[in-house]
Amino acid sequence: MTAVVDTEKLASGAPQSPVAATAGHNAKPVAAYVRMSTEHQRYSTQNQLDRIREYAARREMEIVRIFADEGKSGLHLKGRDDLQRMIGEVEAGSAAFHCILVYDVSRWGRFQDADESGYYEYLCRRAGIAVHYCAEQFENDGSPASNIIKSVKRSMAGEFSRELSTKVFEGACRMIRRGFKQGGVPGLGLRRLLVDENSQPKGLLRSGERKCLQSDHVMLVPGPEEEQEIVREIFRAFVLKHRSVREIANDLNARKIPTDLGREWKTEVVRQMLASEKYIGNYVYHRKSFKFRSKVVKNPPETWVRTERAFPAIVDPALFARAQEIFKIRRRHPTNEELLQGLREIRAIHGRINQTLINNRKGLPWWSTYYRRFGSLTQAYALIGYIQPVDHSYHAVNRRLNARRPEIVQTVLNGLAAVRVSVAQCMETDLFVLAGELTIAIELMRCRRTEAGSVRWWLQPARGRPDLTVAVRLNENNEAIKDYYLIPSLDQKRRRIWLETNNHALVDAYRFNDLSVLLKLAERIAVEEAA
Repeated sequence: MTAVVDTEKLASGAPQSPVAATAGHNAKPVAAYVRMSTEHQRYSTQNQLDRIREYAARREMEIVRIFADEGKSGLHLKGRDDLQRMIGEVEAGSAAFHCILVYDVSRWGRFQDADESGYYEYLCRRAGIAVHYCAEQFENDGSPASNIIKSVKRSMAGEFSRELSTKVFEGACRMIRRGFKQGGVPGLGLRRLLVDENSQPKGLLRSGERKCLQSDHVMLVPGPEEEQEIVREIFRAFVLKHRSVREIANDLNARKIPTDLGREWKTEVVRQMLASEKYIGNYVYHRKSFKFRSKVVKNPPETWVRTERAFPAIVDPALFARAQEIFKIRRRHPTNEELLQGLREIRAIHGRINQTLINNRKGLPWWSTYYRRFGSLTQAYALIGYIQPVDHSYHAVNRRLNARRPEIVQTVLNGLAAVRVSVAQCMETDLFVLAGELTIAIELMRCRRTEAGSVRWWLQPARGRPDLTVAVRLNENNEAIKDYYLIPSLDQKRRRIWLETNNHALVDAYRFNDLSVLLKLAERIAVEEAA
């Protein structure tokens, strides 16, 4: 008869208690393998073990090891750590058992290729360790009859998974058409709403929460207004401001705005958001397939399952459509001659060519495509005989600002001297050291006007990693000081920072009309006074 053993100790390989010796000295040591996915309660590991113990008792076997894969699919060997461990011990000749007891053929696996199931059993048999299927009606003794039945059972186990996959897919399609979400995270600006069988709301689901009743369903609804505004801002930056996905991601990271998962933005995350129809209230299902846990397959658009206007949109559909047109144009691979012909058309219409006109030209990719194909825009222009006019006003503004820079810097230093703060300058990095402790950089932000007519200010990070950057922003004519930005080193990136007339609240939190805040921070006071 079989021994009564502690399942957890056996599964972990821990030494057995003296109670396990009740099987007698002549009992054959065997291992039990159990697997449970999410198919049915009758396949729970405990139910399997009960049947395996009865089988072992009738055969005078003693279960000395239990290998258990709980919550694991039987489609592949990958992920089934205990089955791999068991086969590894068998092949290495270190197994302390003579047989392997399994509940039935399906617990060994639902491999889509029946030969794969037979291969793993063959590895055990080759090492002299037989596999017994305790709940099957045949003896796995290698006879022609048992081999035929076992082969059929293996095929049936694989077919069960195929039929189940079809049923699950059809059920998911029905739910999508009824306006219910099927799996996946909601995304920034959206939330999951739990509803009952009559579509009556039951409450919002937090991250990681799932429905507990089969009759309940999940719908998408607009999330917090501040998140919705970030989503709309991303679409506007891409479509209206002609920002690249990389520039958008870098800007969001510079402003410390996380994704819906609390992570940094990647270009692919921005690209997926701009292409997702859920932001205009549509569900789109079956864009990709991952059947039988094989490789991911991208399905053609005609096979997608779509439900339109399933919930309120948070992005203007017209703005979303323009974003898709931009993606469509970028996916094209026009020839060099087609690209040059586009430049000729722009010149014929506007009399000039620049980045903004290229980006706004319908049917043409962005200017960066010309840079990659021809090495630079200037070389592309030369191929059609266009000579870009040189704007010397930029150099004139630079000369004027360089002349005024000492005056502006001295204004800041005079204010620090007025509050009795000692200032020393590092000639190598051009940084200023306040009271021998705080390092600051004083930088001018000149105004630059884009081809579209908007104005921007650029700040190149200073050398030497200052503790604080005092960014002096000039007005649109670059003649007077507009305001100041006090940017701490923690919020500075190695890339340059750009500002517009109206910026996000997190950026303008560093904006001040004068330097009184800086002077207050730098002012030295006695310890007694501070106390």
